[in-house]
Amino acid sequence: MSTLFEPFQAGQLSLANRVVMAPLTRNRAPGALPNALMATYYTQRANPKDGAGLIITEATAISHQGQGYADVPGIWSDEQVAAWKPITAAVHAAGGKIVMQLWHVGRVSHVDLQPGGQAPVAPSAITAKTKTVLIQDGVPRFVDTSAPRALTLEELPGIVADYRRAARNAIAAGFDGVEVHGANGYLLDQFLRSGSNQRTDAYGGPIESRARLLLEVMQAVCDEIGAGRVGLRLSPVTPANDAFDPQPQPLFTHVVQQLAPLKLAYLHFIEGATGGARDHTQGDAPFNYAALRQAYRGAGGQAAWMVNNAYDRALADQALQDGADLVAFGRPFIANPDLTRRLREGADCNTPDRATFYGGGAHGYTDYPLLSNQERSMQI
Repeated sequence: MSTLFEPFQAGQLSLANRVVMAPLTRNRAPGALPNALMATYYTQRANPKDGAGLIITEATAISHQGQGYADVPGIWSDEQVAAWKPITAAVHAAGGKIVMQLWHVGRVSHVDLQPGGQAPVAPSAITAKTKTVLIQDGVPRFVDTSAPRALTLEELPGIVADYRRAARNAIAAGFDGVEVHGANGYLLDQFLRSGSNQRTDAYGGPIESRARLLLEVMQAVCDEIGAGRVGLRLSPVTPANDAFDPQPQPLFTHVVQQLAPLKLAYLHFIEGATGGARDHTQGDAPFNYAALRQAYRGAGGQAAWMVNNAYDRALADQALQDGADLVAFGRPFIANPDLTRRLREGADCNTPDRATFYGGGAHGYTDYPLLSNQERSMQI
């Protein structure tokens, strides 16, 4: 039986174990520039003996327009590429593998974060019933998102080009690959769902048209850096950021069937509500993830199947037995840089401090104790 702690090959990514650190927005990159504190944070979790076999970075904006939260990093400029290089070098020196999550938030933004104070962009001019984060007087504050404008048909090739450039920049910055963020109610997910996409052109209406932008982005990114270094994150039924579609099963079945020929490194699924109930569903029936995987495999898809949402050791072992290949852990990695060791040894985990999740400095970011340090403290 497969275990969490054995090596695994996902496309061109040779991983020391099957434990993945999920992307976690932490708002510690002022000016959209990564920094030395972030290098410490990722390197602490990079040792594959105690930490993740694969690290997926916090969501990283592909353009200034794609930014939706204060103090999140970007990957659209040469300065950002240079700033990421010490981070990837440090992770690799520790023996780890790291991919960058590529992000365009679409309508989940605020005019204060957009170039020139412009309105955020979206498939349709429908305001998201959600909040974003601004840093005001040095304090992170949740505020309502701004009303968006609908992207014109002529603008969409530029969005695809921004993803392509971001993927190229990520590789130039030393990353092992990229994960396209197609989940959680952000731009690509907004196009997928009828609740946020009411277009009447070739990118709206039937499922095939709503999936068009996502598939064009995936093809462009794969063409740019090679499909074996590309993953995709999807969240079929999450309500995050006002995401809704009444028929998620046929929608995401079509998506994975169309992705099958690309020979991606992995597909990353949030099961249920992001950060919430695993059994959350949309539409008339519970979502069938096993049927989704069967549809993907039936279409010839070979990408590793990564699962995510509230996993512990027992649930992860069961998921591997049921056909998953990789298991992603989010919040547990915030407070436990050595999460893999704790899972392997059945050790207790540190509890994350929610007050330090978004913004701030080292406290609640790089100062959580390792298991070995805790043991030493107890012996003393």
